[in-house]
Amino acid sequence: MMKIIRYIIIFFLISLKIVYATHNRAGQITYKWIGQNQAELKYEVTITTFTKTTSNQADRPTLDSVYFDFNLPPEIFVRTSKIDLPNNISKNIYVKEHTYPGPGTFVIHFTDPNRNADVVNIPNSVSVPFYIESILVINPFLGNNNSPLTTYDPIDQGCVNRIFIHNPGAFDPDPNDSLSYELVECSGDNGSPIPGFTFPSASQSFTLNPVTGDLIWDSPQPHSPSIPSCDCNEYNVAFNILQWRNGIFLGSIRRDMQIVINNCTDFPPIIDVINDTCVLAGDTLRFNITATDIDQDKIILTSSGGPFDPNLVPDPAIMIPLIKDNDTVVSEFIWATECHHIRPQPYYVQFKAASGSSPTLVDLKGTFIYVIAPPPPAATAVPNGSGIDLQWTSAPCGNIVHYNIYRRNGLYPDTIPCPCENGVPDYSGYSLIGTSLNGLDTTFFDNNNGQGLTIGIEYCYLITAIYSDSSESCASPQTCASLKKDAPVITHADVRFTDNINGSVFIGWSKPTELDTIQFPGPYEYRIYRSPGFFGGSFSVIPIGTLNNLNDTLFIDTLIDTKSGPWSYKIELYYTNNSTFVFKGQTGVGATIFLSISPTDNKLNLSWQEHVPWTNVRYDVFKQNTFLGFDSIASVNTPFFSDTGLVNGNEYCYYIRSSGSYAFNGFIDPIINRSQRNCSIPIDNVHPCSPNLSVYSFCSDNQNQLIWTNPNNTCADDVLKYYIYFGSSGESNFELIDSVLSPTDTVYFHTGLSRLSGCYKVSAVDSVGNETIDPEITCVDTCRQYVLPSAFTPDGDGRNDLFHPCDTTTALELQLKNCPPYKNVQSIEMKIFNRWGNIVFETNDKDINWDGKNKYTNTDCSEGVYFYTCKVYFYSVKNEQSLKLNGTIQLIRK
Repeated sequence: MMKIIRYIIIFFLISLKIVYATHNRAGQITYKWIGQNQAELKYEVTITTFTKTTSNQADRPTLDSVYFDFNLPPEIFVRTSKIDLPNNISKNIYVKEHTYPGPGTFVIHFTDPNRNADVVNIPNSVSVPFYIESILVINPFLGNNNSPLTTYDPIDQGCVNRIFIHNPGAFDPDPNDSLSYELVECSGDNGSPIPGFTFPSASQSFTLNPVTGDLIWDSPQPHSPSIPSCDCNEYNVAFNILQWRNGIFLGSIRRDMQIVINNCTDFPPIIDVINDTCVLAGDTLRFNITATDIDQDKIILTSSGGPFDPNLVPDPAIMIPLIKDNDTVVSEFIWATECHHIRPQPYYVQFKAASGSSPTLVDLKGTFIYVIAPPPPAATAVPNGSGIDLQWTSAPCGNIVHYNIYRRNGLYPDTIPCPCENGVPDYSGYSLIGTSLNGLDTTFFDNNNGQGLTIGIEYCYLITAIYSDSSESCASPQTCASLKKDAPVITHADVRFTDNINGSVFIGWSKPTELDTIQFPGPYEYRIYRSPGFFGGSFSVIPIGTLNNLNDTLFIDTLIDTKSGPWSYKIELYYTNNSTFVFKGQTGVGATIFLSISPTDNKLNLSWQEHVPWTNVRYDVFKQNTFLGFDSIASVNTPFFSDTGLVNGNEYCYYIRSSGSYAFNGFIDPIINRSQRNCSIPIDNVHPCSPNLSVYSFCSDNQNQLIWTNPNNTCADDVLKYYIYFGSSGESNFELIDSVLSPTDTVYFHTGLSRLSGCYKVSAVDSVGNETIDPEITCVDTCRQYVLPSAFTPDGDGRNDLFHPCDTTTALELQLKNCPPYKNVQSIEMKIFNRWGNIVFETNDKDINWDGKNKYTNTDCSEGVYFYTCKVYFYSVKNEQSLKLNGTIQLIRK
C-alpha cells in the first residue's frame, strides 16, 4: 500500500512540474550521525543538487519526494542554501534530520523530474527523472557511522582529444573506515534503469580506479555539439563511494555527476608524480608539489582531503604557495602530526591543478599518507633463572591497549625501517610470543610459556604498542640477553651403535660454570632422562643415569633400540638443602639425529630430522665402502641428500654427522653428533613418462595410425614395450586393445574400423613392469561421410535393386565400382516422399535398403522422382555431430 501511495505522489508531482523540470545536472546524498548517545539513531541527511540556473520556473525551494528508506513515507526537505556558480550552474543544499527505530540497512533516496535536456548518453534526457541514493547501515556491533565527505563538486569539464580526470576528493570522517569506488549506471524513476543509457566511451577508455576514485576518460572524441551556445557536449555518469569497517560493508553514497566536454585545443596542467609516504606521529611531514601548464596558462593549485579539515583532524595540514600566479607553480605541503592523528587507515590527500583558461582544465594527483605510532624508545632484557625479565619505556603516545612482545634467536642483523614498516615484519625472523596485561604494564617475563628458556642461546626482543583502533607502532630497538650458565647445557646425543636391542647413545653436557655454590650448595646430583622419539613426550630417568660429581658430564645409554627411531635426552641438576636433593635446573632437550631413506630408480633419497637446542650448520654424509668402513661423500647445510648412480638391487648403508655450536663461548665447538646407521636398496619404482602421441586417420582404409616417441630417448632407459588403449571419448573407460613388444617400434595401425573417431593412450612399460601413469590422451574426430545416390533401379535384375548410401553420386557406379559405404555414422532419420508429399518410406537403418515399395501397401512405387530428408548422426568424441541432407531420388525400373 505504501508503494502505491508513493507512486501516486510521484505521478502527481510529475504532472505539476513536468513543464518546468528540465534542470537537474548532478547531485549526491550524505549523512551524519548526531545522536547524543550510542542508542540514539539520529542522523542529519544532506541532499546536494546541481541545476541549471536559467530554469527559474523549475527552481526547488523544497524537495518533496525524499525517502529515508523504501519502506518509509516520503519526506519534505527544505533548501538551506543556493549558490549560483558560473556556466549556468546552481548549487542547492537541503537538510533534514531523521531518527531510525533500530538497526538495519536503509536506502535514502529521492527522485526528481527531470534531468536537463541534451545529455548525450541519456536518450531524451529532458524526460528522464533524476535519481540519487545513499545506503546507511546501522550495525550496533560496529558502532555509528557517518557517510564519506567529498571535496569536489560532481560537475566537471574537459576537452576533446585530452585525457579527462575527475576525483570526488572523498574522505571518511570515521578514522577506522576505508573507502572503495565502483562505476554504476545512472538511474531513472525510483532507481530503475534508464533505457538506452551508455557510458561515454568504451570500457577500456572510461575507467574508475576502485582504490583512489580517479575517474579517467582517455580521451573524449569529437562530437557534434549538443549545446551550441557553449560548443560543448554534456554527459552524465554515476559511481558509488563505499565504506568499509574491519572488512564489513558499512554504507555508500552515489554520485550522479555531469561531465561537460568542450571543443577546445588547450592541454590540462600536469602535476609531478607524488609518491605515497608515511610519517611518525610527532614528526612534521614536508614535501613540494609542482604543476606545469604547457599552454602557459596560469595555474591555481589547491588541495583537499582529511588532513585539511580542522573539524575532523585537529592540527590540520597546510599548503604554503612557494611560486604562484604562473604557468609553473610550486606549493609546500606541511603537516605537523600529533598522536591523535594515528590510525590504521591511511589519509588520502589530493592535489588539483586548474588552468586559468576557459574552459578550466585540471590535473589531479593523490597520495596516501600513513601516520604511524612511535615505538617504545628503549627496552632492557635481564636473565632471571630459567627466563628473561623484559622492561621497556612507555611509548610516547597514549590510548595504548597493550604491548606486543616479539622474540627471535640471535640479533636481527639489519634495520627494520620506521615509520614505513610498522609492527614487526615476518622477514625479520621475529615471532609474537605474548602481550602485556594492559597499556600501563611495561614488563614481561619470558620463560617460554613455563617450559623455560635454554642456556647458551641469545634471545632478542622487540616491543610494539597496540592502540584502541588496532594501530600498531613501529618496533622498539632490539634488546638481547642469555641465561646464566648456572645449570647444565646438553651438547651431545650421539648414536654410538645402531641395533634394535643393543644400541647405544653417547650423552654429553657442559657443567654449570656460573652456579652460586653459596646459595645452591653441594653435594650435587645429575639425573639423566630419556624419552623415545622427538620432543620428549614421556621422559623417565635412566635407571643407572645418576651422577654425583659436578665435573662428570659424560654418559653412555646402552641396551636400547637405536634403529627404529630417535631418542630425546635432558639432564636435571640437584643441589643439597638440609640433606635433601632439591631441583636447581635442567638442560634443554637434545635428540639423536634420525636418518630416513627413500629408495627409487638407481638412487636413494636421504633425509633426516633433529631436535636440538644448539644450531647445526653442516651435515656430512657418510657411506659404507667395500671394506665395510665409511667414507664422507658429501657435505650439505640442509637435511636432504640424494645419492645417485647406484645399482638397483644392491644394498647401501649411510649415517649423518652434524656439526654445530651454541652462540656463546664456553661450550665445545664444534658440537659433533651422529645419526644411526641406515641401509636401503635402490629399486626401479619410477614409472616411465608418457610418450608423446599423434594419431592420423586414413578414411579410405578404415584405419587410424598412431605414432609416438620412445621414452628411452628422453626420460627412461629401460622401456621394453607399450600398451595401446582406446576409448570412444576422452572421458570414457579406455580398453586395452593391443601391445607393441619392441621399444623402438613406435608406429601402430588400428585397422578394420567401423568408426574412426575415438581417443587413444599409449603407455610405456619398463623392465620391472612399471607402467606410465596417466598417459597422454589424443583424440581424432574425422572421416564423417554419408553420400546418397541420385537414382536406383529396383527391377529385380540383381543389380542396383536397393537404395543405400555410397560415397559416389551415381547409383550405377556403386555396383560397377563397388564403392565403399559411409564412414563414422551412428544412426540416421530417413524419410522419402512422393511428389504429393506423402511418405512412402522411412527408416532409422543407416544402410536404408529401400526396395522401391510403398511402406504402407508393400506395392511397387511408380517410376519417377521422389524427395527425401535425412538427418545423419555421426560418432564423435565430444558433442553430438549431425548433418541434414535433402534431395531427390530417380526411381527407374528398366
